Amino acid sequence: MNQTRFRLSLYLPSLILTGVLLLPLVRNRFADFGLRSLYILLVAYGLSFSLTPLCGEIARCLNILDKPDARKLHLEATPLFGGIAVFLALMTAVLLNGIFTKPFGIILIASAVVFCMGLVDDIREISASLKMIVQLLVAAVVILFGVHLRVIPEHLGVMAAAGNILLTALWITGITNAMNFFDGMDGLAGGLGAMIAFFLGVIAFQTSQPHLGWLSVAVMGSCLGFLPYNLKGKGRASIFLGDAGSTTIGFILACIAVTGEWAHNNPVVSLVSPLLIFWVLIFDMVYISVDRILSGRVSNVRQWLDYVGQDHLHHRLAQVIGSQKKSVIFIYLLTVCLGISALVLRNAGSLDAALLVAQAVILVTLISILERYGRFGPSD
Repeated sequence: MNQTRFRLSLYLPSLILTGVLLLPLVRNRFADFGLRSLYILLVAYGLSFSLTPLCGEIARCLNILDKPDARKLHLEATPLFGGIAVFLALMTAVLLNGIFTKPFGIILIASAVVFCMGLVDDIREISASLKMIVQLLVAAVVILFGVHLRVIPEHLGVMAAAGNILLTALWITGITNAMNFFDGMDGLAGGLGAMIAFFLGVIAFQTSQPHLGWLSVAVMGSCLGFLPYNLKGKGRASIFLGDAGSTTIGFILACIAVTGEWAHNNPVVSLVSPLLIFWVLIFDMVYISVDRILSGRVSNVRQWLDYVGQDHLHHRLAQVIGSQKKSVIFIYLLTVCLGISALVLRNAGSLDAALLVAQAVILVTLISILERYGRFGPSD
């Protein structure tokens, strides 16, 4: 009873304040004082915080639950509709802002498709192959409208264009699925989404890209509003993001990274900045892929897509540290460390960028050595 009252004491004021924020007069006041970003953050947070319990109850009524099994860490059936609250919150916050560009609009429309596919998967599981096909098609549409990497110099002609398109498709689908893979412990995907969005947003505003900054802020706010229900000081999560939430967050963040110019007149720094911010996701994807292939657990693309295991970074760290929450906090700190490196890098040169990438590689290599040593002990 006391716990219920405590929750209501937090929930009802948030609900009322969010309702006030949605009033046109209040929105215009924030804009007049140059606080558009703060408005987007507050609306995204408030809506996500207010809608998440409601989405959880709907999921329970419809029996849309993530039920425990041998490959999962939770012990109780848990609602899966947290992604609905996050998506509705960030979309509402962005749409209320009312300022768009063509790439910005394409990202929003494409993310809606990814969200719908994830929602269908939460309700009735679909094959990994089908999900990958849909993600590739959505990535192709985004690329068609000009949202793509420009890593390979354009003066190299057709080969450069083809290479940039291929890299963009790999980046978008890779980050989308990597974020989904990290939705395996309480607070992990939501926390990582908020942190990555924060660092992307800071650099976006520093490099005069307000549209990308606003979208980043909306993602951050919606993730933060969801976290109190997914990462608790005591007890387990009362709701999960589900595929609808994790894949959509990953997709939007991947598209922001592709769209932005992250350094003025320095393509190396512009490339390395998002790499550092996303480094944990990239490292985990590469590590498990190589490990599964070398160990013989997967031998083709279909097996790689369908394979589900507890060999991701957060699983391995939890085995060594002995705690899921400590594993999540460890990954938070690692992400913050690499994100700060990306912020410092913005005003640095190409050599500095190379050194920071080398530092990131060394850092995750050391972590891998330590966690493998902790699990298996010395080999001699």
